[in-house]
Amino acid sequence: MPYVNLQLTKEGLTRDNKAEIVRRITEVLVEVLDKRPEHTHIIIEEIEEENWGFAGMLTDDFRKLPND
Repeated sequence: MPYVNLQLTKEGLTRDNKAEIVRRITEVLVEVLDKRPEHTHIIIEEIEEENWGFAGMLTDDFRKLPND
């Protein structure tokens, strides 16, 4: 029983986007690992940008930096 936990920052992810992600990840697990779709679980967690940090700073602060 595959279990996939996908964590993304909240940034305009639509229900259609989520459905497409679930469909495609399921397809890959079926094709590559021969898993049954009805046994495949995919969890999408949307994290507020202020609760996600990398490179020593919060994502919302990082996104405010000028793009060079």
